[in-house]
Amino acid sequence: MALTLPRPHRDDIRIAVGGFLGGLLMWGLGLSPREVTDSLVLWPQRWAVLLPLAVTAACELLRRTRPRFAMLVGTAMLTVDTVTQGSVVTVVLFTDLMYAAVLYGTPAAARRIPWITGLLTVIGGVVPAALWRDPGGLLIGVGVGVVAFAPAATGSVVRDHRDAAEAARLRAEQTALLAEMDRVQAVTAERARVARELHDMVANHLSAIAIHSTAALSIDDPGTSREALAVIRENSVEGLAEMRRLIGILRDRGGGHEPSATPTLDGLTTLVDGARANGLDVTLDTDHGRVPAPVELAAYRIVQEALTNALKHACPGRVTVRLAQRDGTLDLRVTSPYGHRDAPRAPGSGTGLIGMRERATLLGGRFDAGPEDGLWAVRATLPVTEGDPE
Repeated sequence: MALTLPRPHRDDIRIAVGGFLGGLLMWGLGLSPREVTDSLVLWPQRWAVLLPLAVTAACELLRRTRPRFAMLVGTAMLTVDTVTQGSVVTVVLFTDLMYAAVLYGTPAAARRIPWITGLLTVIGGVVPAALWRDPGGLLIGVGVGVVAFAPAATGSVVRDHRDAAEAARLRAEQTALLAEMDRVQAVTAERARVARELHDMVANHLSAIAIHSTAALSIDDPGTSREALAVIRENSVEGLAEMRRLIGILRDRGGGHEPSATPTLDGLTTLVDGARANGLDVTLDTDHGRVPAPVELAAYRIVQEALTNALKHACPGRVTVRLAQRDGTLDLRVTSPYGHRDAPRAPGSGTGLIGMRERATLLGGRFDAGPEDGLWAVRATLPVTEGDPE
């Protein structure tokens, strides 16, 4: 299987070509850091300088994709360059390979290379000075530091800044994602709240309208039809008022409060009177003190929806509404005759029970509904914070 080398970055190609051409120009002009007579020059041929120059320049093509390999080959070529007349460009290219090995290499390499080059810098300065007993030996360590440690340390600093910037970018993306999730959840919760309000406010009146309009159409009695039309008109007016209140809530963006009065438990008497006008035999028994506004609204809506369901589904008989406040809770119970009917007096969607359960759950309360001793019972327990009503 053939070895496929990764495509070099275009900037790396520019560095490689520019470095090689610059070194070739200096070679052509005869510019070298060492003379042929220098004792360190073991390969005196003039063309020998081109070999480490060409290989080091070629390694620049791998500075991003194979940084460790490029650094190791560059180190070998720098060693070869020291036994020739030498090229300043080869040394400069090697420093870039050392820098790239730290910047683009593995995290382990990025940690180790600065320590290794720093150790070599100290050894390269202390050992020759100690052996030769000449402070000039420290210059070897300085040379190692400039060629190896300085670019490695620079690469480490740049890598740390790059990683910090990347981490900050990821945190910003996560924050934006969380903000978007919060926004979606808030929109969903608000839509659910509006849906509950719309259902609870309108369903009661529309159910009464449907039932009485059916009676007016099926019974050929002018007096009965007139009574039915009066109830229909009353429920239409009340439903329209409720719709206007809901529209006002939706349009109120800056006040932070509802534009008209929110239903409270004091309005249960009026609610029950309306249910009686719609044909239900309802009794109301309440025993409660002052409770927070959210609890009042939830209790009112649950009673309203329970009476609407009784109007649509209950058998003939008495409907009982009881509210009692005890031990930090408001207990609510609505019972209606339960039995088999051929069909409901008005169609239902099943969302009423869902809305009642959601209202109780949002307040940390409990809700259940079902048959009980021949009756249909709606039960809710809503927590009340004593002494801190809203």
